[in-house]
Amino acid sequence: MKVNRKSVLALGALVASSALVLSGCASGGGDTADGGDTGEGSGDANAITVWVDIERKPALEGVAASFTEDTGIEVELVTKDFATVDQDFISQVPTGKGPDVIVSPHDKLGAYVAAGVVAPLELGDVASGFAESAIQAMTYDGNVYGVPYSIENVALVRNADLVAEPSTTFDEVIAKGREAGTTYPFLVGLSPEQGDPYHLYPLQTSFGSQVFAQNADGSYDSSNLVLGDEAGVEFATALKQWGAEGILNANIDGDRAREFFLAGESPYYLTGPWNTPAIAEAGINYVVDPLPSAGGEEARPFIGVNGFFLSSKSANALAATNFIVNYLSTEEAQLALFEVGGRPPALTAAYESAAASNPDVAAFGAIGQTGAPMPAIPEMGAVWSDWGNAELQLIKGEGDPQEVWETAATNIQTKIDG
Repeated sequence: MKVNRKSVLALGALVASSALVLSGCASGGGDTADGGDTGEGSGDANAITVWVDIERKPALEGVAASFTEDTGIEVELVTKDFATVDQDFISQVPTGKGPDVIVSPHDKLGAYVAAGVVAPLELGDVASGFAESAIQAMTYDGNVYGVPYSIENVALVRNADLVAEPSTTFDEVIAKGREAGTTYPFLVGLSPEQGDPYHLYPLQTSFGSQVFAQNADGSYDSSNLVLGDEAGVEFATALKQWGAEGILNANIDGDRAREFFLAGESPYYLTGPWNTPAIAEAGINYVVDPLPSAGGEEARPFIGVNGFFLSSKSANALAATNFIVNYLSTEEAQLALFEVGGRPPALTAAYESAAASNPDVAAFGAIGQTGAPMPAIPEMGAVWSDWGNAELQLIKGEGDPQEVWETAATNIQTKIDG
């Protein structure tokens, strides 16, 4: 939805006056915070604070200036370390020291809702302009909590000078990779300590294996952990085989996988759009393909959706909502965020514009349409460690696949129950 700035002037004036009332009655107030340098909410009815990472801050400066021009309300863009920003948000919002708006990946949403630190948003007609999967990712227990701005997922990057045509199965990928005569037939970065369930998930889903069962509306059923089912054991068996055959290597982390691909040591690299600029800069003639199935079913990657969320304790909730819903949903704002991050925009019009001139965006975006939103439920916090360690153990050739996989599922269920 492209918003005509003149059409929101009246709304901006209403928001500004209404925010004065809200600032006096909002729980936690925010008036104890001192703003910009500390990253705390300003408590000023003529300002809203946005926590943003350093990469995206430049993209928001223009839209923030437009908002201020239209409404008279300042937007303070505060850069935060996004390795810890979710914990800071959860701890500071109840005290009134958090921001009015936070930029965050959607998989943190369940924890935010459980902690009571985000408020639902009414998107109205704005929602129809976004990819359905992006709105689904912003939804929790039937309520929409954020405006999405990007969708990201992994895909198979192929060196077209080493392998000219796409493959239809994962076995064919490996066969062609070996025929290419390079050091590695296939590359994917894995953590030597924790594996990488995120990158390996499309291979897992191709066996019909998921983590939690999904409801009819696409949401996840946190009471139904299905990781350890028969399909999961089949995937576990394949992991051990791929490790033994050198297809997966626990000693190749993300940095090494990128380095080896850039050096022409493999025709295939399972990665996301964040690495394609370096690949292009290296002069590699590359193509982005869907990852073919290894287990007979569609290989569905996790999709991660980034978005803007409203603090439940915002002293300027109306102004912050106006900024999120009416300004950050525009094609102009979404394309600005795309330019700095390279992730396909969540807004359909912005995605189509970016994809028309950028084949990488078109390819990753098309693959993402078939992806599965990463579960945003709090129970996912209990999943990653045992899941990744089981994968790593099997890739290293340790243990019986069924026993290792089912033990991991049992340990995860115990953590969830506890």
